Amino acid sequence: MAKYFNYFPKTFYSSNNSTTGLDTVTNIISRFSFEQTLKDNSSAFYKYSVQDSDTPEIIAYKYYGSSERHWVVLLFNNIIDPQFDWPLKYDTFINFVDEKYTANGAANTTVQSGLAWAMSVNNVQAYYKIVTKTDIDNISLVEKIQVDANVYANVASTTQVFTLADGAKITQVITKEKKTHYDYEMEENESKREIRLIKNEFIPQIEKEFKKVIKS
Repeated sequence: MAKYFNYFPKTFYSSNNSTTGLDTVTNIISRFSFEQTLKDNSSAFYKYSVQDSDTPEIIAYKYYGSSERHWVVLLFNNIIDPQFDWPLKYDTFINFVDEKYTANGAANTTVQSGLAWAMSVNNVQAYYKIVTKTDIDNISLVEKIQVDANVYANVASTTQVFTLADGAKITQVITKEKKTHYDYEMEENESKREIRLIKNEFIPQIEKEFKKVIKS
């Protein structure tokens, strides 16, 4: 990370600890970003699924030949906070959930750890009604609708077959699902795994533009 900030401009900062009243500091609020058209251009990047052992530095080393290019990985994926915008390793994730819900577990009638409280099916984060429509070619369309507890309680599991004007048949299945707080946190964490890696051929030009923009 140190080399990344070497390119940032300097600015003056008023400090009570300074003998002159001003300190020269790195202006870390300077920003560089990628054009959205480039981010949306599927021919310019590869899709990548972050593994538990991956860090931005490891990925940058593997794909761009230098861990110092980790900022390319982060900025191309709009990651501002590498600690929480990056998927947590499993052990770290478990500790995160346990800490986050510690107060809930402690307030439970039977005191539980935060993790146990979050995993309990009695502690629901969200309720869903699921409508699955399948056509004659076995192609399914699934609609997951979030509902409140009262609506959820009245959702009946049903299967119906509808015949369209052209004679085609559609099978509709209605089911329901509850999501625990643990499931919610897991889904949130897993959703961060799919990232985009801009192709290596663009790196020299990106670095050139970065140095020009960040120093201006």
